[in-house]
Amino acid sequence: MESKTVIIVAGPTAVGKTAISLQLAEQFSTSIISADSRQCFKELNIGVAKPAEIDLQRIHHYFINSHSIHEQVTAADFEQLALGWADEIFRDHNEVIMVGGTGLYIKAFVEGMDEIPFVPAEIREEIQSQYSQKGLSWLQNELSNIDPAYYAGGEILNPQRSMRALEVARATGRSILSFRSTKKKQRSFDILTIGLQLPMDQLKQRIDTRVDGMMADGLEEEVRGLTSFREFNALRTVGYTELFEYFDGKISLNEAVEMIKKNTRQYAKRQLTWFRKNPSLIWVEPDLLRLLIDGKKIKDPGNLRKQIQKIIKS
Repeated sequence: MESKTVIIVAGPTAVGKTAISLQLAEQFSTSIISADSRQCFKELNIGVAKPAEIDLQRIHHYFINSHSIHEQVTAADFEQLALGWADEIFRDHNEVIMVGGTGLYIKAFVEGMDEIPFVPAEIREEIQSQYSQKGLSWLQNELSNIDPAYYAGGEILNPQRSMRALEVARATGRSILSFRSTKKKQRSFDILTIGLQLPMDQLKQRIDTRVDGMMADGLEEEVRGLTSFREFNALRTVGYTELFEYFDGKISLNEAVEMIKKNTRQYAKRQLTWFRKNPSLIWVEPDLLRLLIDGKKIKDPGNLRKQIQKIIKS
């Protein structure tokens, strides 16, 4: 598949990835694979900033509304699904557009995931229940006892990663680190990864505007309708957890909205930190890339790369 290319549009939340991906899909007359760990859930809509329904009808999207919050979806699942979808698209097109801000999912697609052993549902549910009751300090203490290697060098401030490490340790008696390898899988297609970035003051304004728009569009009602599922992993995300606290009477609605804005900004910074570790990623501001695409100067992914590098240097 030497002539086949996946063009990945990555970057922090609210930077403008969706608009660019739609432009690229139209330019190359192809489909889009979402690399967002929450937009795949059909029950979540406003809070996960899904593309507009008119855009979903205009351009075929994979991994949007494809799963239920009742299902467990992992980065390894995404790797296999996305590879299959890419093969499907490549039957009729030379390019595939992938877009999203879930860095681990993009990394899984590009480099492959290590094989992590099966964990019985009862172990996962018990850990999630204990974490909900006792919090992050309990989780960290458990890891320090059962998986000291991960506790010493793992992401112990990340509840999802830490719960996963504890699940594996309890199920296998081994550290999750022992299942990891540094060998990257080889793909049969080329990959061009574009990172969208903005000055932080502009990104902050876009985040604040987006959150205000979500509230105006009915985010409170959406989250209220999902209250009975609040312990599900899919609902442990920015925009939902803050409103659950409001429903519990712990904070006011205005405080919840401000917390959503603050936590979204912090999430955006973490996304940027993750993506900046990728030396092959080409950074560009969305407005410059949008003008480039509108100018119809793109003939193929190689030409796109050259044009982006040209405007970066100018």
